[in-house]
Amino acid sequence: MSSDDFHRTLHSLRVWDTELPGFDTAAAPDEPLPLFRQWFVEAARAGEVEPHTMSLATVDAAGRPDVRVLMLHDADPRGWHFATHATSAKGRQLAEHPDAALGFYWPALGRQVRLRGRVSACGPEESRADLAVRSRGALAAALTGRQSEVLDGTEELARASAAAWERAGAEPDAPVPTWTRYVLSPTEAEFFQGDAARRHVRLRYRRTGSTAWVRELLWP
Repeated sequence: MSSDDFHRTLHSLRVWDTELPGFDTAAAPDEPLPLFRQWFVEAARAGEVEPHTMSLATVDAAGRPDVRVLMLHDADPRGWHFATHATSAKGRQLAEHPDAALGFYWPALGRQVRLRGRVSACGPEESRADLAVRSRGALAAALTGRQSEVLDGTEELARASAAAWERAGAEPDAPVPTWTRYVLSPTEAEFFQGDAARRHVRLRYRRTGSTAWVRELLWP
């Protein structure tokens, strides 16, 4: 593909060429969780195919940022839940630097949600329960293991995956000791509502104590 093709395509794209919902910040709840749940349901009903996908940003041992997309497993008063291998790149990074950020983007509504806070690892029992309610494919992927390690070739992956799928079918409660559920407890949460005239609405919740939240508007 030529550079011209890339730039022609890039500059032809538009965002929010549709009617977007409003955002009455005065009616927003006192804390972010109820608003997140409301926006999440509205995103799913608006046709977002994967509203539960989110970006997780961490930093490595040298302080260099890292980001990837993964799935939300829950959002409750404890925080926003996800899971991975403790031995993966993000698992190792969180063990050393537990501060992280999450980002959701729902283009059908022109909405973003950004969260920053500290991540804690759940215990073995809760982590096992997290995997137990997921699909055979999810268990097979977890059993394949070695996430983020260097792979010698696709044949090696095919063999390991086939063995993991077979075991997941025969042993649906197979243990995966490194599988860990994590919870990000936010100290900041921002709700962004896009506007076609670029008068975007940004509402930030900022925690000032163990339970208290301050709400403030931000310039777009």
